[in-house]
Amino acid sequence: MKKVLFTATVDSHILQFHIPYLKYFKEKGYEVHVATNGNEDIPYCDKKIVVPFERSPFKCNNLKAIKVLKKVIMAEKYDIIHTHTPMGSVVTRIAAKNAREKYKTRVIYTAHGLHFFKGAPLKNWIVFYPVEKVLSKYTDDMILINKEDYNLVKDKFYCKNVFYIHGVGVNSKKFDIKLDDKEWFELRKSIGLNENDFGIIYAAELTKGKNQEMLIRAIKELVDNGIKDVKVILPGLDSLKGYYQKITSDLQLNEYVKFLGYRKDIEKLMHISNLVVATSKREGLPLHLAEAMLCGLPCIATIERGHKELIEDGYNGYLVEQENYMQLARKIIDIKNDKETADRFIKNSKEVVKDYLIESVMKEMADIYTMSNFVEKCQ
Repeated sequence: MKKVLFTATVDSHILQFHIPYLKYFKEKGYEVHVATNGNEDIPYCDKKIVVPFERSPFKCNNLKAIKVLKKVIMAEKYDIIHTHTPMGSVVTRIAAKNAREKYKTRVIYTAHGLHFFKGAPLKNWIVFYPVEKVLSKYTDDMILINKEDYNLVKDKFYCKNVFYIHGVGVNSKKFDIKLDDKEWFELRKSIGLNENDFGIIYAAELTKGKNQEMLIRAIKELVDNGIKDVKVILPGLDSLKGYYQKITSDLQLNEYVKFLGYRKDIEKLMHISNLVVATSKREGLPLHLAEAMLCGLPCIATIERGHKELIEDGYNGYLVEQENYMQLARKIIDIKNDKETADRFIKNSKEVVKDYLIESVMKEMADIYTMSNFVEKCQ
């Protein structure tokens, strides 16, 4: 029986993005293995392997992870290894080097947003660029989810095949829901929104990189100018131990900014919101933004490579300058007060997002997986 291994630093990455692909291989007759630094149950996984991956490139545990994973790979003789996440992919490609040579194991790497990009800190280029370039020699297929990354890798790296795909795929069925009036009102009330509030959602982990502070300061600008029917909802794990909550409190915005913590009902929260805002400093391709477009929300996002994949300024949303919270505030007012523009953005986004649906991306990935008849041999 053919075998495929998926690797990532943590279970959540596999669970959030790659279950459809595990299912794909299972249905094609593969034995499916998953290696992460975690103990979660993974659907469609025949064998779960715990590897001590660390997210930081400076952790010695990654040396142990290479040793552990190399032993597994040489014993299992995988036909395909598909690796994800930065350090998970560094460890995996080093560990798989001998298997590529001895067993012709095919190593596929999906970069969900390279750490080096136009405008990235110099240290990112110094630390990550040379590592990724060297390891591209030991990568059969490299998959990128935005055009900036794709063009750089295609021109500068050594891997045999370079592909561009439309992200990891949005689950349209998950977001195709209807809330009746009672559900809509009660959900709003439960998180501190009134019936007539203009709800702005930014669904993301609370980190410096996601830059929720820019949105918070934009809301301060609106409130100070008498626009007090705006409410921001921020669902997401807090990785900063209350940093943004303190800023909100210092700016006297507790009434206007709602921190919800981790939520499993993002699709419902999207449907009670009026606008999605994304202020991230770095994205590969933001899934939450594509999901919001699918839900029929107008979009405002900062100018960066992943956002530019989904939003054309003035066509299906607004793009604003990084850290320019006053410009963001103005664009929020524009959408809030101009229903015709908001409706046009929504209509155009519905067309744009079609390429990013899981059905479309699965076809792109199937073409890559079957490129050398790896899968057909099992049929």
